[in-house]
Formats: sequence, structure tokens, C-alpha cells
Amino acid sequence: MTRWHRSRQDLDPEKTVWACGRDLRISWKFAVEVCRAIKGLTLREAMKYMEDVIKLKRLVPIRTYKKKVAHHAGIEGWPVARWPRKVAKAVLDVLKNLENNARVKGMDPERLVIVHAAAMKGTRIVKYIPRAFGRSTPFFQQLVHIEIAAQER
Repeated sequence: MTRWHRSRQDLDPEKTVWACGRDLRISWKFAVEVCRAIKGLTLREAMKYMEDVIKLKRLVPIRTYKKKVAHHAGIEGWPVARWPRKVAKAVLDVLKNLENNARVKGMDPERLVIVHAAAMKGTRIVKYIPRAFGRSTPFFQQLVHIEIAAQER
């Protein structure tokens, strides 16, 4: 059985609550951008933000992986943005898990602020599609790990 290590060891375990999503079949690049967008928000703001992204009401700014991405007028101060709905659903599930973990730990979910949100590459699923004349085409899929930590403020 695999033992997972958290990427931040400097957070106080008494005041911090963690939630992780492992081996998710989502886009790693969009997961990085969504984690960057929710960091620093309260738990309620982040959950509302993800619900709005799923409903196509709010955009997620694309800051790093933005080649050939259209400009949108719907976001303040950043022209390049998208609606990564599948990633938003996965992050919303992790945020709900974080809320439940906080309740079990005796923390108030209304006062939680996200201090750490990270998306990391997981294992790669290796597949090959057979083609004509004995050839094959690689069909790989990158799995993603998401971890979110929040502290009471």
C-alpha cells in the first residue's frame, strides 16, 4: 500500500485540515490553474467559485499554460481564461471532503481559509491503439493528485 506524503510540512497539524484527491482523470495543466485561483480564498468562496465555473458563470484565469487560448472579457485584469468544468467538479469534491474533515476535527468551516492548494502529476496510464500494417499509436493518460489545506482564521 502506498503511503502519501504531503508537499508542505511547515503547517501546524493542530490548526490545519487537509483533503486530497488521488489519481484523478483530469487535465493537469487546468488543475494547476484552478488550484492557483482558489488559494487564499475562504472555503465558502472557493466552493461558490467552483460551482460558478461548472455553471459557466465565472472564468478561471489561465496564467501559465496559455498558448493558443482565446481572450475573454469576463475576467478582471486577465484576458486569457477558460471554464475547466471537469477539473472544477473534481476540486469541488475535494473541497467538500475538506469541509467534512474540518467538522470531524472540530473546526468551524465558515472560518477556514485555503493556505495550500497544489496539483501534482500522478502515474501515467500507458495504452497503445493498434493501427493498420502492424503499427500502433501511443494513447497515454496522465493522472493527477490534488491536495488542499486550510487553516482557521
